[in-house]
Amino acid sequence: MKGAIGLRFAAWIIAITLVALPVVGVLQGWFASDRWPVRELQVHATFSHVSAAQVRAAVEPQLGAGFFAINLDKVRDAVAALPWVSQVEVSKHWPDALDITFTEIDPIAHWGNDALLSRDGRIFKVPNASVVNGLPQFNAPDDHVADVLAFYRTAQVDFAPYNLRVTGVDLSARGSWTLTLSNDGRVTVGDQQPDQRLARFVAALPVLMRGRSNGFVYADLRYSNGFAVRWPEPAPASAAPVKPSKDGTHHAPDRNV
Repeated sequence: MKGAIGLRFAAWIIAITLVALPVVGVLQGWFASDRWPVRELQVHATFSHVSAAQVRAAVEPQLGAGFFAINLDKVRDAVAALPWVSQVEVSKHWPDALDITFTEIDPIAHWGNDALLSRDGRIFKVPNASVVNGLPQFNAPDDHVADVLAFYRTAQVDFAPYNLRVTGVDLSARGSWTLTLSNDGRVTVGDQQPDQRLARFVAALPVLMRGRSNGFVYADLRYSNGFAVRWPEPAPASAAPVKPSKDGTHHAPDRNV
């Protein structure tokens, strides 16, 4: 009796296996994967620095596995490995579509000689980073990203009422700050109380700029009770015109001495 039950149970196991094996084989791509190929690749992004063609080339080796067997993690990793890619989401839709959505890194500044800084404070490198235009230049030790971003944003707000933008921030290894502005003016802030000294200088700008059409060339804020400012050299006065006299000779107009 027990032997008959055992044989019957074994028969059920074999039957279930025979039914399940083809299904599992198809889902895992063990066979017949070419009967359910991925025919449609949908890519969603802003495409500022990464093209749809680059994405397709990156995931092409994974598409041959077929709809059921395609490894979404490998597809995601292939796209994430592309320069400029920040986040990737991958999904598939029956019967033959693969959907990829990714966001690009948003750069806020050039960092050092060959890197960029993202808006969320990540230093990253991409090919031809130097050709990215319209970004300020930051130079600082890599472990001071948060400090540089905070000081840059403070300075941007401080100089905005004077139609000046911060185009460069330098933080030396000794902790000394220097700013470059959109009018090519430079501000040496120093390493002592940089926020307070910058605020004091900006508060005095309306008085300093009174009667001046050009901005300053250089400002040194490293004094404990003031600052030094250098202004552009005045344009040379044009020479007075020489008028011919009635006798044909030329005389310069008289000038008071």
